[in-house]
Amino acid sequence: MIKKTAEVERLSESKTYSKWKKWGPYLAERQWGTVREDYSIHGGAWDFVTHENARSNAYRWGEEGIAGFCDSREIMCLAPAFWNGKDSILKERLFGLTNNQGNHGEDVKELYFHQVSSPTHSYCKYLYKYPQNEFPYSDLINNNRRSREEHEYEILDTETFKNNAYFDCFIEYAKAGAEDILMKITIVNRGSTSAKIHVLPHLWFRNFWKHNKRFNRPGIKSIKEDCVQSRSVRNGRYYLYHEDGKQLFCDNETNNVRIYNIPNEVDYVKDGINDHVVNKMPTVNPDKKGSKVAIWHKFKLKAGEQKSVRVRLSKKSLKDPWGDFENVFTQRIEECEEFYSETIDTNLPKDHQFIARSAFSGLLWTKQFYYYDVFKWLFGEPGEVAPYRTYLRNFSWQHLTNRHVISMPDKWEYPWYAAWDLAFHMVSFVEIDPYFAKEQLLLVLRENYMHPNGQIPAYEWNFSDVNPPVHSWAVWSVYEKDKNYHGQGDIQFLEKAFQKLLLNFTWWVNQKDKSGTDLFEGGFLGLDNIGVFDRNHMPEGITRMQQADATSWMALFALNMLRMSLELSKTNKIYEEAAAKFFRHFLNIAWAMHHIGKKDLSLWDDEDNFYYDVVEMWGGATDRLKVRSLVGVIPMFAVEIMHKDLFEELKEFKIRANDIIRTRPDLASLISNLDETNADGNYLFSIMRGFRLEHLLKRLLDENEFLSDYGIRSLSKYHERHPFIFEHHGNYQIQYEPGESRSSMFGGNSNWRGPIWLPINYMIIQSLRKYYSFYGDKYTYEFPTGSGIKLNLKQIANEITKRLIRLFERDSEGKFHYHADSPGKHFSKNEHFKDLHLFYEFFDGDNGKGLGASHQTGWTALIANLIMEMNKEE
Repeated sequence: MIKKTAEVERLSESKTYSKWKKWGPYLAERQWGTVREDYSIHGGAWDFVTHENARSNAYRWGEEGIAGFCDSREIMCLAPAFWNGKDSILKERLFGLTNNQGNHGEDVKELYFHQVSSPTHSYCKYLYKYPQNEFPYSDLINNNRRSREEHEYEILDTETFKNNAYFDCFIEYAKAGAEDILMKITIVNRGSTSAKIHVLPHLWFRNFWKHNKRFNRPGIKSIKEDCVQSRSVRNGRYYLYHEDGKQLFCDNETNNVRIYNIPNEVDYVKDGINDHVVNKMPTVNPDKKGSKVAIWHKFKLKAGEQKSVRVRLSKKSLKDPWGDFENVFTQRIEECEEFYSETIDTNLPKDHQFIARSAFSGLLWTKQFYYYDVFKWLFGEPGEVAPYRTYLRNFSWQHLTNRHVISMPDKWEYPWYAAWDLAFHMVSFVEIDPYFAKEQLLLVLRENYMHPNGQIPAYEWNFSDVNPPVHSWAVWSVYEKDKNYHGQGDIQFLEKAFQKLLLNFTWWVNQKDKSGTDLFEGGFLGLDNIGVFDRNHMPEGITRMQQADATSWMALFALNMLRMSLELSKTNKIYEEAAAKFFRHFLNIAWAMHHIGKKDLSLWDDEDNFYYDVVEMWGGATDRLKVRSLVGVIPMFAVEIMHKDLFEELKEFKIRANDIIRTRPDLASLISNLDETNADGNYLFSIMRGFRLEHLLKRLLDENEFLSDYGIRSLSKYHERHPFIFEHHGNYQIQYEPGESRSSMFGGNSNWRGPIWLPINYMIIQSLRKYYSFYGDKYTYEFPTGSGIKLNLKQIANEITKRLIRLFERDSEGKFHYHADSPGKHFSKNEHFKDLHLFYEFFDGDNGKGLGASHQTGWTALIANLIMEMNKEE
């Protein structure tokens, strides 16, 4: 159980968003170019609201900002903006390339770092690096018009940061109370000469009134030279106190003249503050009122000099908002340090502690208020004219109404939740905030998320896409970790999740097992570009694909449901029947993987000793797609260890399980034996045992195949010199690519044809640990293959973990291995860069370079779990 620190106490009283979690960093880092804001005719989300138009367009469904705070319903938002006196626009939001502009897909072109956050966001710190020279918007766009063979052109490839001509902008928040938010913006001139900067903390209301006639437009007005007051029927009154600065007001309403060439509905529109500061136009309200306000500060800083701007947003009318300001910051920082000292073992190496804390903090910073009502998005509000569209995206999801704070993969690149990403996030979140982890897992199972047919929504681009069914695995993982946290299991959470997961399991059985033979299809299953062709749209003449990964995920799903039902049976014997049902499901699926139809065919190939997908073609012919990829590794995830005492306690289940085995001994022969335990009294439930596990590990641990210096690759390096070619109505080819994809199959930078992905590596390591808990030191395997060095499975799990941690350790040049250093050697030489961690989406399979989204702390936060879990195992 965790020690009751001040932050832990706040967590225990803030399980919902009514107290200390009411305000947090829930503001998106990009709202433009999202599906929700797309009202185009043909569904061109990337181009409907562009970065260029974002400053003038009042959003419908959300808001955005740099290091922004908002309440849990995003009624009101607080965030800084900056101007260096040279840019053509204020720096109010982060810039990047859309999927149509970049040679490797969407990509943020800014330097920012989520430095620290406590779980209740009682203290948060963010760093943004803002150039003193003109921001190179056009340069970045024009130089990324290159082929996929060339690397991305990044901001450090430009001359913008030459001679350290930039400002470090530190944005910090500390809470004096649940609704008393202190904000401090500290600007440091890192350049060698004096430079000017404008700092403008903004407070504004999300435009919730335009499409909801129940609400009047809220207002913010000046009540003193150093204080403004906001008022709304939705959140009452707040006071924003500030030191010095000039108050600038406008309304958060679209500039129709600029965007649509039609008259504006109000006099002072959303981009009024921008136009006043940058272009000296009379576009702010002289009456000092509106629904958006900024406090304008101007500084000229000498080289190395720093200045701070302080504001305070409070429900209280304060006589002296500054008397306790610094003391509150000091106390919250100390409490944040105390929390992480208790959470992360202080005996770990200091750099490993820092990696884990940075990962958890990034995870906390990437929470976001997410609002999307598909029915209203499709048909408009009551009384409104329905939007005209020829492409009715997500038409079959009209029940879906999302209006919650949700964990995002990345608040700029992926400012929308993804079902299987979120499951992995919660396995990290439970280490720091088990209440949030459980709430999020239950959230996507609610009736306004889950489809009536039982499908879990994938992501906003297409909720009907199919993600791997890892939700049950996450629920069970969170339950077990939460039990350690609190000292007892949350049975109510487990039972709630189990009931909804029954619906999802049934959806999979009904929708993705077309022939009813326990062999499953799922399409690309989130593994973009891993197949020889798009598994969502198979070539002509292929009637069916039996997927080794989809079937294995379902074996894991059945095993998770079995384990949950057995746990629930301890307090409610009715669940013993469910346990028997999922025991049979697991056996059926495992057996089917090795007996396809009447053709004596198996997903397991006895010649290669590996699992492959099998395709069926017109006329009944079948063929294995002999691609050595993670598709053939995922079967090892379906493993669970259970103690015999559990079966002795649950008599009804044991009778039913033995009946199944007695009547169908062939089912159990490949998988489990309820008459055989290890020395500790444990049973092994697994698809892969003995021979198959041994031979799969030979490939997995071979440095010429899957094993990299930095973890496990997603495609065997064997295919670098031996591409797999599938000749069927044309040639389809897959070749090892260690980095970003050269295939445009799924667009963007999606690629599982070689890179290292943290979530799959984590599951491999977890599986190896489970196998070890059954086999112990009885079996050893070569690591690496061919080395002659024999290790047990726990040691192998630790060695793979060490390779993954190496990504975040320093190389001989002093930079973290994942960094591709800039021409100016910023990350290896610059003292203000070299200690800053990023968490990439995936990593090059050969050199460990970070690729894809650069702030995807989401599932890459699993590095913190790996560090902590290895420490417990060693």
